Amino acid sequence: MSQDPYELLGVDRDADADAIKKAYRKLARQLHPDVNPDPESQERFKQVTAAYEVLADPQKRAAYDRGGDPFGGGFGGQGAGFSFTDIMDAFFGGNPGAAGGRGPRPRTRRGQDALIRIEVELAEAAFGVSRELKVDTAVRCTTCGGEGAAPGSHPVPCETCRGAGEVAHVQRSFLGEIRTLRPCAACRGFGTIIPDPCRECAGDGRVRSRRTLTVKIPAGVDNGTRVQLSEQGEVGPGGGPAGDLYVEIHVAPHEVFERHGSDLHCTVTVPMTAAALGTTITLPTLEADLDPSEDSGVETSFELQVPRGTQSGHQVVLRGRGVPGLRGGRGDLAVTVAVETPTRLDPRQEELLRELAAIRGEEQPSGDVRPTHKSMFGRLRDAFTAH
Repeated sequence: MSQDPYELLGVDRDADADAIKKAYRKLARQLHPDVNPDPESQERFKQVTAAYEVLADPQKRAAYDRGGDPFGGGFGGQGAGFSFTDIMDAFFGGNPGAAGGRGPRPRTRRGQDALIRIEVELAEAAFGVSRELKVDTAVRCTTCGGEGAAPGSHPVPCETCRGAGEVAHVQRSFLGEIRTLRPCAACRGFGTIIPDPCRECAGDGRVRSRRTLTVKIPAGVDNGTRVQLSEQGEVGPGGGPAGDLYVEIHVAPHEVFERHGSDLHCTVTVPMTAAALGTTITLPTLEADLDPSEDSGVETSFELQVPRGTQSGHQVVLRGRGVPGLRGGRGDLAVTVAVETPTRLDPRQEELLRELAAIRGEEQPSGDVRPTHKSMFGRLRDAFTAH
């Protein structure tokens, strides 16, 4: 044998049958005369084909491994009595002449998924809500029941491919006849033809229609959350099963609360005097935005205690007054107090403030300048100084 079949196919000597077939299939697709008609590629194709014929046959492979010549002549020469069926089986991944092949492709297929976006209020996203949606999707044609044929008629087998959905094409080459299967052009690979298509759907088995659906939005959804409605999307061709409908949630901004995950944040502005003396402020709850007819008896407000001497930026965290989580529990409400300094004073108010400043010794405050971030030693020194 003039050339090593293992080297020609680029496989190890201990390669199994699957590795040999895979290597040959890759080379055959590159060197096939239909792809590379030049003489050098044709000669190379002959060599790798003969190499595959040797290594694919256990007896010939064993004979070659023992030092013999399984062809009794030059490698790839006229003495190569290989099985063309075996070669085409490796090249195309199956026997192209076998009965059945890939078979006709079905007319009935699953439909595509659909997406619709809706906007909800913060309270609706927090506590859940049911919404009616109008969707425009493909539905099964009621005239033909999804079959695509006019009432009283049915699809008939294709005469060209006899219902197989594919036809054989034979091409002659130096190796002999190459037989391949291609989708039938007459029936487009379906294997059947609709002689009298349904006038309502033009043979597609589906029509577009607007319908009303009710979607239940669970409590705790956030921006971008998608609610899946199984089999409520587009009906497939041929009246096939419908895909899914996804409802994407967009939460509208709230005039009081700002959401951060499951927590709510808001800012309360109090006068300087109230911050100094302490006060009580009535704040609305998120439940106040719900429809009273749906949730009677819910708490719509609560009292927030602002302690004496509260500084601007002080934050009060109220546990369990945030947004319910999708998996249970509920976030917190963080209230930030902003102290408002008066900008306009009448003579009497200015007189009283000056009197207060005199009493507190604050007529000419020097200002307490502190670094924004203290070092660790600075914090330790302040802690010891305080004691």
